Amino acid sequence: MNRIVVRIAAALMLALAIAALVRPRAVYASDAADAAVVMSDEASNIHNKAWAAGITIAVVAAAGAISMGLVIWKSVEGIARQPEAEGKIRTTMMLGLVFVETAIIYALIMAILIIFVL
Repeated sequence: MNRIVVRIAAALMLALAIAALVRPRAVYASDAADAAVVMSDEASNIHNKAWAAGITIAVVAAAGAISMGLVIWKSVEGIARQPEAEGKIRTTMMLGLVFVETAIIYALIMAILIIFVL
């Protein structure tokens, strides 16, 4: 099961990287003679910021969701094997989930900084 999750995550990251590399540029034809005006530097900069923020949030949210699922899966498995250690396992699981969620919140802050500061 773990290999399947890793393969899905790798395929998702590869698809996002390909989408970022081959994304269409905004080109407007002014007449039939194929005269084109490429978007200005400011519009291109805003466009690139949006892509960077979106990819950041998408990758980190996907990785966080997968890791949270794995943490819960393994903790339930551990509680099923050793019910007397339920309290310690649950405490450790909650601490791990808090750390994962903190990483996701940091990524959200970075995306906001990409959009508004850079």
